[in-house]
Amino acid sequence: MITLENKKQIDFPEPSTVNEVHPGLIAAGGNLDPENILRAYKKGLFPWFNPGEPVLWWSPDPRMVLYPEKVRIQKDVKKMLKSKEYDYLVNHRTDQVIRACGEQVRENQDGTWISEDIISSYSQLAAKQAVWSISVWKQGELMAGLYGLKLGKVFFGESMFTKIPNGSKAALVLLCTHFIDEIRLIDCQQETSHLRFMGAENIRRDLFLHLLKLYT
Repeated sequence: MITLENKKQIDFPEPSTVNEVHPGLIAAGGNLDPENILRAYKKGLFPWFNPGEPVLWWSPDPRMVLYPEKVRIQKDVKKMLKSKEYDYLVNHRTDQVIRACGEQVRENQDGTWISEDIISSYSQLAAKQAVWSISVWKQGELMAGLYGLKLGKVFFGESMFTKIPNGSKAALVLLCTHFIDEIRLIDCQQETSHLRFMGAENIRRDLFLHLLKLYT
């Protein structure tokens, strides 16, 4: 694992390092300056760490991705999307969506990795339209959503949340179907049964890095 200096412009390593203790962990240190986050994603790295830890930069192998045209749409989700009960908004109050993702209670997880520094940096990137969000609202109340960073035609999914059945699934389906020409690959970062159920699949890291260069 490589230790990064805490400086304005970080030179991120190529994600080819093998870490037998923590597979996929490429580097530690640096900072969450928005421009450094962009540099990291262009190399196929993303930050993920717990409170009290240094910034940890990951590039898993294999990497879970979702090709938008392969998304699975359940009947309940189709019904929800046709309903007039909810409003679906793009890039609306993205800072609120990010914070709500951090507040989501998740099984087998204590606390959240979405710190105030994460919220600040990604909200700044949202202001530059580098971070997108899809959100679900009911009578002015935020009910579900997701956010992620977009480079070229790649969307790096960061997190999602929901307060209602199928809310985050509906947001993901909208991302896949309404932006099919703008997004060719969704990086899911790490495998979950939820994403696999929706059509995501694992691919080799070298193939992911090839697609990253192709689409950005």
